[in-house]
Formats: sequence, C-alpha cells, structure tokens
Amino acid sequence: MKIYFDNVGLFTKPFIKRVLERALKHLNQPSELLEMSLSIVSPEQIQELNKSFREVDKVTDVLSFPTCDNPTRGAITVVCEDVNPETDLVNIGDIVICLERAKEQAKEYGHSLKRELAFLSLHGLLHLLGYDHIEEEDEKQMIALQKEILDQAGITR
Repeated sequence: MKIYFDNVGLFTKPFIKRVLERALKHLNQPSELLEMSLSIVSPEQIQELNKSFREVDKVTDVLSFPTCDNPTRGAITVVCEDVNPETDLVNIGDIVICLERAKEQAKEYGHSLKRELAFLSLHGLLHLLGYDHIEEEDEKQMIALQKEILDQAGITR
C-alpha cells in the first residue's frame, strides 16, 4: 500500500504502515493495488473538517473520507474513476487524526501514544473499507476486528 503521509513523524510512518498492511492482509485486500493518505492535524483543523463534512462542531479523534462509492465491508469494488492515473493504484481515501486528541486518549486509556495512533489509523482504514459502528452489531464486528489486528501486530493496551 502506498500511503501519502502529511505531518506524520519520521519514526511513526513505518509503524503505522505496518499496522495498516497487516489489516489489509487480515481482510484479504490487495495491498499492492491500493493507496491512501493519512494526515495529522490540530484540534482546530479537525473541528473545522468535522463541522464542514459531518455538521458536528466539535473536536474528534479521527475522520475518514472514503473515495470508493459504497464499499461493502472490506470488499473494494474498483471502477476506473478510483484509479490514480499517475500511480495506477486505487485510491481508497483519506484519514485525518488529531494528535492532541490522540495524546489525551492515550493518557486516559493508560497506553502509549504509539498504540493510540495505531488504533486510530486502523479505525480510519476500516471506515475507508466500508465498516461502521452505527448499529450495535456493526460496532461489535468493528471492535473485534480492531482487537484481532492490533493483537496480531503485538499492539496491546
């Protein structure tokens, strides 16, 4: 998977990439055919994005902006419009993480910032792949997947 990082620390990039690659493998996705972006932003920036795109005027931890229309729980259906002509890769979307909120949550949950960034990146990727947590059953499935993938990666609380 090609990940376009913005404002992500040099030592964090390989770690996040490894977690997301593991997730794609776990979900039987063609990692070598996909690309996405991941940005770290300020509370003000994520609040503005949240307000603009979700009409929720508050700071949040992570936002996902899928580019594939109606992905079905991990099944990416590729159409020509989704392929980046410069890379010939399928762009699945963008993940935006608020670093300050991630730091607060890491402290609140008693684990490392590294673990929190891994969790938020994975959570965002699952949204890009069509998973959500609106319904209780969907939330259970998403929580279970996150735990399985993070456990496989050796990232525990």
